[in-house]
Amino acid sequence: MVEQLAHTEINRRRIAEVERCFGASGQPLALPGRVLLGEGVLTKECRKKAQPRVFFLFSDILVYGSIVLSGRRYRAQRVIPLEEVTLEPLPETRQARHRWLIRTARKSFAVSAASAPERQEWMGHIEECVRRQLRASGRAPSTEHAAPWVPDKATDICMRCTHTRFSALTRRHHCRQCGFVVCGDCSRARVLLPRLAPKPQRVCGLCYRQLAAQRRQGEGEGEGEGEGGQGAGSPSGAGAGCEASSGDEDDDDSDEDKEGGGEGDWPSRVRFYDSGVSWSSFHS
Repeated sequence: MVEQLAHTEINRRRIAEVERCFGASGQPLALPGRVLLGEGVLTKECRKKAQPRVFFLFSDILVYGSIVLSGRRYRAQRVIPLEEVTLEPLPETRQARHRWLIRTARKSFAVSAASAPERQEWMGHIEECVRRQLRASGRAPSTEHAAPWVPDKATDICMRCTHTRFSALTRRHHCRQCGFVVCGDCSRARVLLPRLAPKPQRVCGLCYRQLAAQRRQGEGEGEGEGEGGQGAGSPSGAGAGCEASSGDEDDDDSDEDKEGGGEGDWPSRVRFYDSGVSWSSFHS
């Protein structure tokens, strides 16, 4: 299917339309050989609540963004290389159905399709594209993944100390290593996690101790390799740059908070799950 669509006029027009909907805030998406294979609306489980997001499956990337005006205007474009993606089915909850997890080294998050067949289509097409990309690049499947953030509303107390209760004055924070919702006292440490960001990231006390231990172990192995050898405790290794700090300067907002987290033109009266309406389409 990719080879058949790669150099067609209809594929060129489809990609141009996606670029137009994102406008100047989005990056160019047209590349030789790139094919737009599918598109649709999924609900993305964000930090504060599930939000509708428009998704576009290309032959080598997955693109998503916030809906401003359905079919006409999107913003906050995100681009994920498919060779970094791993999928994992998730059980249903009272609030969300037909769920699965999209995992990458930098960000992992749960999404839901409107129906079981749509979930099957999305997962099947994504996994086929991932396999194709890995074959073309010769890379092994990714094994290092960021932890998905536990939603704020999943707990009213710190998931580490289990006694601090959140309120308007006591903020929730997220550990960047395990994704748990934690209080400020339980997440004062900062650790450099190069796969996530160039600056040290907030982590809970347990993850800090585990990463610091890994770093010490790596440094010991590195010393055994002799001068000039680079062990796991090098600055690029996990757990490098461990330090404790007050965290006052920390920006604990998720991407959704920075985007504004708006619902766009998603009316509350719309029935998403199993409504008989198709929210996704795949091209052939």
